[in-house]
Amino acid sequence: MNRTRTGYGAAFASREFRALFGAQLVSVSGTSVAAVALTILVYRRTSSPLLASLTFAIGFLPYVLGGGFMSALVDRVRPRRLVVACNAAASVLAAAMAWPSIPLPALFALLFAIGVLTSVTGGASASLVRASVTDEAYVPARSLMRIVAQLAQIGGNAGGGALLLVITARGALLVNACSFAFAAALVRTEVADRAIAGERADARLLSDSLRGARAVLAIGELRRLLLVGWLAPTFAVAPEALAAPYVAHHHGSAGLVGWWLVALPVGLIAGDVAGVRLLHAERQRRLVAPALLASFVPYVAFVLDPPVATALALLVASGACGVYALGLDARVRDAAPPELFARTMSLNSAGLMTLQGLGFALAGGAGQLIGPARAVALAGGFGLVAVAVLLRGDLRARRASLGYSSSS
Repeated sequence: MNRTRTGYGAAFASREFRALFGAQLVSVSGTSVAAVALTILVYRRTSSPLLASLTFAIGFLPYVLGGGFMSALVDRVRPRRLVVACNAAASVLAAAMAWPSIPLPALFALLFAIGVLTSVTGGASASLVRASVTDEAYVPARSLMRIVAQLAQIGGNAGGGALLLVITARGALLVNACSFAFAAALVRTEVADRAIAGERADARLLSDSLRGARAVLAIGELRRLLLVGWLAPTFAVAPEALAAPYVAHHHGSAGLVGWWLVALPVGLIAGDVAGVRLLHAERQRRLVAPALLASFVPYVAFVLDPPVATALALLVASGACGVYALGLDARVRDAAPPELFARTMSLNSAGLMTLQGLGFALAGGAGQLIGPARAVALAGGFGLVAVAVLLRGDLRARRASLGYSSSS
C-alpha cells in the first residue's frame, strides 16, 4: 500500500517535464487568447451570436477525428516527433488565420484543422509526460498539466480581452501562431526522442485506430474508469453552459458572468493542490468515488434557485471535489497495459472533449425547457446516478471498510 506523499517538486525535478509543462502553458495560453480574438473577429464581421459561438464549439469536434479515428498515429510516429510536427503545423495554420479578409469558411476550416492536430498529440504528450517523471511523480505531473488548462480558462478571457486593447484580433492570432512555434521548439530541444511503446499494425490508419480503441475498451476495469472520466465532466459543464442565462435570470451584471466562469476552475485548482500536498497515493485512489459524488451535491442544491453569490460558493465547492482526478489518473495508468497507454490517453481525450461538447448542448437545451437552475440540478442528479452505477464496487468497498472501522 502506497502511503507516501509526492509533491509537485518531484515532477519539476525533471528537466524534460519542465519543458513539456512550459510548452503546454504557452500553447494553451495562446489558444485561449486566440479564442477570444476569434469570437470578436467573427462577431464583428457577421453580427451573428451563433457564428461567434461556433468558434468555441469547433474546439470540441476535432477530437472525434484526431483522438479517435487517427489515434493509431501514436504507434506510427515517435512521440516527440509527433508533438513537434503537430505544433509546427498548427503554428503555420494559426498564422494563416490572420490573413486579412480571409473568408469565414476558410477560417473555420483552419480552426478545425488546428483542433485535429491538437487532439492527435494528446496520447503522445501523455506518454512523454509519463516517461519524463518517476512513477510516484506521475500524478503530480498530470495535476500540473490540468492546472495549466484551468489557469488558461481563468486568465484567457481576461488576458485575451486586455491584450486586444493593445493589439488587433489578427495580432492575437499571430501571438497564437508564435505560441505553437515556441512549444514545438522547446519540446524538440529539451525532450528526449523516445521509442514508440506500442506495436504498429499493417492495417490502414482508420482500421488500426478502431482496432486499438476496441483493445482498450475490451479491458473491463479500464473501460469503466474511462467512462467515469467522460460522463462526470459531461454533466459537470452544465453551470458553464448556463452562466449567462442564470445570471440574467437573477438580474446580475455581465461582470458576474465572468466571476461565474472562473468559480469552477478556481475550485478545481484548489482541490488539485490540496490533494497533492495532503493525500498519499492510496488515499487519492480511494477518494475517487466519494469525491465524485460530493462534486455533484452542490449542483442538486440549485433546485432551490440560489442567488448568484450563493451559487458561486456552490460552484467553488463542487470544483474542489475535482480532487477525484488525482486518483483516477493513477488508476487509469495502472489499468492500461504499457503498449496501449498512448492509445488509451488518445481515446480518453477524444471521449472527454466530445462528451463535454455534448454536455454543453444538452445543458443549453434543458435550460431552455425548464430554466437554468433546474437544468443544473438535473445535471447534478444525472451525475450522481452515473457515479453510483459506474463506481458501485468502490462505494460498497468503502462502506464495508467504514463499517469494519466503526465496529472495531
